[in-house]
Amino acid sequence: MTEYNWNEKHIVTFPEEEVVLSTKNLHVYYGKNESIKGVDMQFQKNKITALIGPSGSGKSTYLRSLNRMNDTIDIAKVTGEIWYEGIDINRSDINVYEMRKHIGMVFQRPNPFAKSIYRNITFAHERAGVKDRKILDEIVETSLKQAALWEQVKDDLHKSALMLSGGQQQRLCIARAISVKPEILLMDEPASALDPIATAQLEETMLELKKNYTIIIVTHSMQQAARASDYTGFFYLGDLIEYDETAKIFQNAKLQSTNDLCFWPFWIRNCVNLEFIKGLSDDRTYFTN
Repeated sequence: MTEYNWNEKHIVTFPEEEVVLSTKNLHVYYGKNESIKGVDMQFQKNKITALIGPSGSGKSTYLRSLNRMNDTIDIAKVTGEIWYEGIDINRSDINVYEMRKHIGMVFQRPNPFAKSIYRNITFAHERAGVKDRKILDEIVETSLKQAALWEQVKDDLHKSALMLSGGQQQRLCIARAISVKPEILLMDEPASALDPIATAQLEETMLELKKNYTIIIVTHSMQQAARASDYTGFFYLGDLIEYDETAKIFQNAKLQSTNDLCFWPFWIRNCVNLEFIKGLSDDRTYFTN
């Protein structure tokens, strides 16, 4: 069995002016269990970054830390720094709800409200005091267009969101998240409950959204990471092992541990053609839950 030097890492960094979000020495504990072990990571503006790794590697835990979602777990403790707009948003005096307007999240399974399509978008704005129907109409249309859903639902805005297909519901959740104009959108396995066609539509939406947003996505699908992301970070046992441009990770990973533990089965590891990996069937999942 191959032994690896886990102190050996390859992690890309960016010029300060290109960084929209970063963590420094980030640790996450669930009780006495250390799930994230001091991760330093930077995210480049208007890029899609994929976080990959086997089940239990910590990638989803790390993602949820970026907008303080772990705060909702009683036994969770997060230490270290999370920098956004020159502010450490992991400080205890940060208004978490205001912060999440800037760093939004789309969850693994679509979770539309049991309301109309229209009110799924407007609900948060109405709660914030927006009453002007013209303004609300504009928010709905703009958000649904950005999420590539407008043409499909524009005549059914006042029908229940629960009537939509799974893929449409997920894009509605994206529209709801971006309606408050966040700068960063976190996605935790957003295609895990979708069929291949809906997954392809979601990926097209992501590629369009990155013109205006920075996207960080957790995925178990190697081919989705290859198709949709600009950068890929490989997590293992709670640590970030390798982080670089997606093409470099897939074609020429610097570390043997990344090659051996990330690109399984062997025929993917030995494949040097990124276009081949991108074209693999989404029926295969290379990391399991």
